[in-house]
Amino acid sequence: MSKYILSFILCLVAGQLAFAQPQTREELEQQRAQLKKEIEQTEKLLNNNKAQTKENFLQWKLINTKVNLQDRVIENISKDLNMLDNTMYGIQKDVKRYDKLLDTLKQEYARSMVYSYKNRSSYDFMNFIFSSANFNDAIKRITYLKSYRNYREMQGENILRTQDLRKKKIQDLSGTKQKKNVTLAIQSKEMAALESQQKEKDRILAELKKQGKKLNDQITAKQKQMQKVNNAIAAAIKKAQDEARKMAMAKAAEEKKRKLAEEKEALKNNGAGNNPTTPTKTVAKPAKPATPAKNMESVLLNADNIALNNSFEKNRGSLPWPLDRGVILMHYGSNKLPSGTILDVTSVTISSDIGAPVKSIFRGTVTAVQTVEDMQVVIIQHGRYFTTYSNLSGVSVQKGQEVETGQVLGKVAPNFDGVGAIDFYMSNETSNFDPEKWLRRR
Repeated sequence: MSKYILSFILCLVAGQLAFAQPQTREELEQQRAQLKKEIEQTEKLLNNNKAQTKENFLQWKLINTKVNLQDRVIENISKDLNMLDNTMYGIQKDVKRYDKLLDTLKQEYARSMVYSYKNRSSYDFMNFIFSSANFNDAIKRITYLKSYRNYREMQGENILRTQDLRKKKIQDLSGTKQKKNVTLAIQSKEMAALESQQKEKDRILAELKKQGKKLNDQITAKQKQMQKVNNAIAAAIKKAQDEARKMAMAKAAEEKKRKLAEEKEALKNNGAGNNPTTPTKTVAKPAKPATPAKNMESVLLNADNIALNNSFEKNRGSLPWPLDRGVILMHYGSNKLPSGTILDVTSVTISSDIGAPVKSIFRGTVTAVQTVEDMQVVIIQHGRYFTTYSNLSGVSVQKGQEVETGQVLGKVAPNFDGVGAIDFYMSNETSNFDPEKWLRRR
């Protein structure tokens, strides 16, 4: 019985340790701290933008980001509260089990004490021993009496140990309740902050809707600008393809010329070795069937850039961003604007400080540096892939130049709203694709 009780107590303690999972709460707190840090950074950007310009798309995007982060903070706190509730429930179950166990131990201890009281006289003790059938039986009875006395002592120790464990559980329950109260206070504070941010979001949205005509004009201008940049990208890719074909044809012609020269030289040597008085009959060799050239994966791939192309592909999902820090204003694909208009873009628009350095995301060759509507555009080739950096100022590279990963190409220029932003494109020979799927996660 005593072994069973001890095993039961140990199982209760081990089960509670497994149930509590303190590291999970720590992870939630670390996540919450990271979210708060991101909120502070977004708030700083928002305040800087407010000080410089009127309400604009960047402000609306920032306040949206801030509200979303605040929602995640509250969700994090809710998970924490659920975890605390589960912990409290587990502790309360353990306390009830300890209460039930204490009742059982006390009843057994009371029965043993009553029995001991009834048989407390030395006469009864001696009579029990001397009534043995033989000496071995007497020794067994003495051992039994000693074991029974040890059992009573163990019962008392088990009661005290169980009471201590129960007391600790009550303390744990009290501590968990205090943590829950603190977390509830934090949740209330964060809910108030979310309400305030939502009001600010609605205010900025209302102000932007008042600028309806201006925003529509900006959208139209943005669409025209993007189309011109896409045309420039398509022209740069076509030019690169044409140059690659010319190089391939020139190389093939040079190789053919070299082979003809070798064959001519071989025939000349064979003729010099024959007897001049004996005419020789030339036997024409049957022409070998032309071996069809292997279809290259891309006309842009050659011996010089295949390794570069493969390296670029292997780095998908881990390529660096063109800006060290910034806020995504528009994602690749459909974007819903404050007015409700859906704008489809083939790039990712990233906002940052005006004059911030714009860097190449991978090594490659500059295929074009040109001006599109008063903004500078840089296009870089990486094998059969191209990256385009639009809305730059102070471009520091030139066409044909080899660039390395992280090399500065130019600086961020102001956009239609007067805030710093660039449009970043990724393309292959057929179309643009989503850059965020290739860049590392922030």
